[in-house]
Amino acid sequence: MDSTAPEGDPVSPEGDAPSPSSGAAAAAAVPGGTADARAQASPAPLSRYEAQKRRDWNTFLQYLRNQRPPLALAGCGGAQVIEFLRYLDQFGKTKVHAPGCAFFGRPTPPAPCPCPLRQAWGSLDALIGRLRAAYEESGGKPEANPFAARAVRFYLREIRESQAKARGVRYEKKKRKRAPTSAVRDAGDASSSAATAAGATSGGSGSDAGEGSFTAQPGGSSIS
Repeated sequence: MDSTAPEGDPVSPEGDAPSPSSGAAAAAAVPGGTADARAQASPAPLSRYEAQKRRDWNTFLQYLRNQRPPLALAGCGGAQVIEFLRYLDQFGKTKVHAPGCAFFGRPTPPAPCPCPLRQAWGSLDALIGRLRAAYEESGGKPEANPFAARAVRFYLREIRESQAKARGVRYEKKKRKRAPTSAVRDAGDASSSAATAAGATSGGSGSDAGEGSFTAQPGGSSIS
């Protein structure tokens, strides 16, 4: 392996290496120098959303590598994304009643039944949103994003409708809250700008909260 230092990061000659005492003196000369340097060197912690998005992305890449033969991300399309979602069903925790079940369409069944556990629609919808963003952040072109394929949208719609019937629940999109007209009119331009910024912030966090959290298990391609 080439031990040459990268360009722009020269290595000091052995005879010119600073002594530990001189380094300590330089740090002491600047009030809080050591603490400031450490604070600047340590990266900012990831948000919960960013950390989850990274785990989801690594899980999907591991899933592609585990296929026989392994699948390349460049050759991945909507069909492969749907197969991935079906694969995740084995790790689901949501009871989805079959049409022949006595509890079909009942939101609170009084007794257990042998119907399978599946991934909840809300979890899958949130997962696809994170993977769609991760794909483009990794250099993928929006027009080639497999997570935005029409087939994936249709599949999620079918899951939403079938689970709504089986579980006896209704999935409705949350409407954004708007400030009263009189309050906006009396507040003036400054309050109007603040309300716009607040609306954008609250609107950005609603669609990404799923019913479940996907994390890579030992083996790299499962969820919890």
